[in-house]
Amino acid sequence: MTQPKLNNKMTISNNSGYTQSLWMEIPLPEFPPLESNLETDVCIVGGGIVGLTCAYTLAKQGKSVVVLDQGAIAGGQTARTTAHLTWVLDDRYYELEKIFGEEEARLAAESHSTSINYIEQIVQEEKIDCDFERVDGYLFVPPEDSKKILEKEFAAIKKIGMEVHKEPRAPFSSTFDTGPCLRFPRQAQFHILKYLQGLIKAILKYNGKIFSHSHVNHFEDGSPCTVKTTTGAIVLSKSVIVATCTPVNNRFIIHTKQSAYRTYVIASKIPKSSVPKGLYWDTPDPYHYIRIQQNDQDSNTEWLIIGGEDHKTGQDQAIDEKYKLLEEWARLRFPMIEKIDYRWSGQVFEPVDALAFIGHNPGDKNIYIATGDSGNGMTHGTIAGILIPDLILGKKNPWKALYEPSRKTLSTAAEYFHENINALEQLKDWFTPGEIDKIDALAPNEGIILREGVKKIAVYKDSENKIHLNSAFCPHLGGCLRWNHGEKSWDCPLHGSRFDGCGHVITGPAISDLYSK
Repeated sequence: MTQPKLNNKMTISNNSGYTQSLWMEIPLPEFPPLESNLETDVCIVGGGIVGLTCAYTLAKQGKSVVVLDQGAIAGGQTARTTAHLTWVLDDRYYELEKIFGEEEARLAAESHSTSINYIEQIVQEEKIDCDFERVDGYLFVPPEDSKKILEKEFAAIKKIGMEVHKEPRAPFSSTFDTGPCLRFPRQAQFHILKYLQGLIKAILKYNGKIFSHSHVNHFEDGSPCTVKTTTGAIVLSKSVIVATCTPVNNRFIIHTKQSAYRTYVIASKIPKSSVPKGLYWDTPDPYHYIRIQQNDQDSNTEWLIIGGEDHKTGQDQAIDEKYKLLEEWARLRFPMIEKIDYRWSGQVFEPVDALAFIGHNPGDKNIYIATGDSGNGMTHGTIAGILIPDLILGKKNPWKALYEPSRKTLSTAAEYFHENINALEQLKDWFTPGEIDKIDALAPNEGIILREGVKKIAVYKDSENKIHLNSAFCPHLGGCLRWNHGEKSWDCPLHGSRFDGCGHVITGPAISDLYSK
């Protein structure tokens, strides 16, 4: 089967919420849905950085590849990143050494560093104009905090042989003195959707096939594997890669080993060169992260991008307060900010032991997963684009055991227990009253939870004042949904499933829409 002719229409990719990120100004090609059965070597479900990198790597090596996405290609969480490319992980290396050991900590750093090199190689070989550039990274602590974190991290990183330097301060202006910090040479940054534009072009060049608006609702391991869509189209393949941010084919095991978090981002135009290019991170919980991006529309300004204020998905509904705190933090340190031009949020999955789950889906022979990005989705996603193809092609890879999805790390048993108790605590919403008892009070593009006897109803009023009624219980494992007014979505506080106001699934682990009332 040949790739159907592309629709020449370009679309702004956004399958994942109401807000629009800075990156989403870049239009991507629109692909048709899968309408008939086909066979292939590898079927990839999910068209973000994991799925497209895997597709590129395999197609380039001669494998027939099919990519399916439930919405527009690259319209999911990848488009909501801040696109830091770094081997400096959110979880400190001295902690990784405690959990995994020194050699495994070294492999973690090596794998993330290699992923940056791989992105750079793809950019050069495929001539992708995506603003890729090497920049230094800086880690600092708030002035009132102990500097012991920096000392311990410096020692751990030196021990595993990676380059790190002590500096008296990060290179900001006099308005923001970070105090002592660590500097990590040759990290990188890029424009994620420009990069994925180039990957898409390369995948098609190597005869890969891409289909959008094709929702998969059934996976079956075997020889061949079977993937089915809601329209009835079937893909038979030797291997399947589930690249859906969190695996929708795995109902329970993986979701007990990671937690979903919302993270918030603001972007503002600032005078060019007023903040040195670099990647910057501090150490509070939640921490802040900063970078600069060129402004294609105005050569005299650049974009200052700042993120932070993370919290568990569905467990904090003070959305406006998150953006307010982020803006206050930013204005205090960067007085050149005039106004906030973009505000958006994204979702990340935090594994209990800090590293992603990449490899065979537990219990399956030919189905692979990649999840647990832990705030380093660009590099974890690219690691998946190297490791999973190696596993499919029968190549040895030194990172296999480190990222094995079925691994058990005994030293994180307490964290595992705590996270799952937290999830179970959210089930209390089964017994609470609804938020209000009158639908008439509901504003357009807003939602509320109502109680109807023993049932709870998710009520949404769309922009045309039409009311949509659905079950308020997540079809994954029964969590009671909560309304996210920032993204106009129903969010599950158990494992992070998300649905639009009308009840259509946006983000797994749920694989089906809400039950209509």
